[in-house]
Amino acid sequence: MTARRFPETPVFASPAERLFVEALQDHLPDDVVLICGQRFSDRNEDREADVIVAWPGVGVAVIEVKGGSVHLRDGEWRQVGGGIDKVIHPVDQARTCKYLLRGYLDKHHRWSAGNPRLGHMVALPTTTVPDDFRASDLPRWMLIDKADLPYAASRIGTALRKLVDVPEPPTAADVEALVDCLTGATIPQQDLVADLAEREAACDLLTRDQARVLDFLALQNRVEIRGGAGSGKTWLAIEKARRLANEGKRVALMCYSRGLAEFLTRRVGTLRHRERPAYVGTFHNLGIGWGVPAGSDDDSRYWEELLPAEMVALAGQLPVDQRFDAIVIDEAQDFAESWWSAVLAALKDPDEGLLYVFADEGQRVFARQGRPTVDLIPIPLTENLRNTKQIAGTFSSLAPAQMKMRGGAGVPVRFIQCASQDAVNAADDAAEGLLEEGWPTESLALLTTYSRHPVQVERQAEGQDAYWASYWENEDLFYGHVLGFKGLERPAIVLAVNGFRHEERAREMLYVGLSRARDLLVVCGDLELIRRVGGEAVAQRLVGRR
Repeated sequence: MTARRFPETPVFASPAERLFVEALQDHLPDDVVLICGQRFSDRNEDREADVIVAWPGVGVAVIEVKGGSVHLRDGEWRQVGGGIDKVIHPVDQARTCKYLLRGYLDKHHRWSAGNPRLGHMVALPTTTVPDDFRASDLPRWMLIDKADLPYAASRIGTALRKLVDVPEPPTAADVEALVDCLTGATIPQQDLVADLAEREAACDLLTRDQARVLDFLALQNRVEIRGGAGSGKTWLAIEKARRLANEGKRVALMCYSRGLAEFLTRRVGTLRHRERPAYVGTFHNLGIGWGVPAGSDDDSRYWEELLPAEMVALAGQLPVDQRFDAIVIDEAQDFAESWWSAVLAALKDPDEGLLYVFADEGQRVFARQGRPTVDLIPIPLTENLRNTKQIAGTFSSLAPAQMKMRGGAGVPVRFIQCASQDAVNAADDAAEGLLEEGWPTESLALLTTYSRHPVQVERQAEGQDAYWASYWENEDLFYGHVLGFKGLERPAIVLAVNGFRHEERAREMLYVGLSRARDLLVVCGDLELIRRVGGEAVAQRLVGRR
């Protein structure tokens, strides 16, 4: 559970405000919004509401936060701290800001929901108040003290529900409108594009922090780096290949899927020539480049057995300078066991040559099973850096290991209930809605879990190269299948859960589909199927119950 926060990185007026907000945020549902340091000004006064909690289905709480040691004596509130003892008016401040908020909304041209259910409270995150505390203007249930911090979310919910003779609580749409009125959340497309670029830059900075892993492993020749979705494995794979090439080594950077291979190729193309690996592409295309005749896509025996066997034979005939000092593999869980002999044969020194493998066992979506046939030092990545906390929370129960969510707060995941056979049509409508909201076509992909979208079928009929070129074009959104989209991402993903060909691998496929979105995820499908495949935790996350 992680509520959104506006601004995302507020400037707190005191350490007590930071303590209160951080204690509160992770215990509120995803659809709750925390607005920090909101100023209100009119002809008579200028005030700042420390924290506003907008909670769909519950209400809106305006909370005044006071640090230090606070006590009430002879009807007078006093705050002691930092050598200062002064009179304060926390209840008056909270109540005044509550009415300023109401008056502001009443006059705002984009607010049409009438008076929301509003309450005011006081938080004393560094003061302990007796359970029998009484004040004429502040009953104990309207006060949160140090001992209450772990339960602050439930205290706020209880206080708002205790209010009598008040309007109905705001809906989720009302909360979004309130955020819009206070923060300008409804923004033109150019600002949305800028916001997406800033989020991507923030994710890249977090991912670059992972380079310390490579620094630590600089003297190790054979390593398997394991991490869940969003942990930055692909960036690290490219970075390791870049570093090795820059050292003068002949490097191969490879994977299984065509889409990821094209992504790697384009990213490597932005590097300086001396930093580019000698080979970037799929494992199979390496063998075809050596002279193995190409096979048809539907001949599994060719890809699983014949081609790798031919690669082993051909590698032994290659001049040493045509083999590699180092091989880096991304999405290595896709590799069959029979392929590893060919991987090792491609090294100049099969016994000691450098081998860096990046894998996520939770994304093992193909029927083949295989592990590297050599000893590798296992290194775990324990942080999700790419997905918002709302998205990461949706698939966290499917990941092989618990990960710390560092991707920042975002918007709630959207779920559209429909029958599996209707999921593609529902996804089309959802994607069209996002385009109307201003999402650029290049930021959006529509993925399916079973049969392909008709547009994907049409584009693939023109050939795989032409199809994957459409991933980089900006003329239309990208249509794909979760099997081919592994290792890739988009700011916004519409996932059509239109069934599963093999339900024994459905859990892994759902994990891949839910983890491809960086900023916004829309899921269309049958909740009962998702619950059966992904478990109760995923289902509850999608419908917003905790």
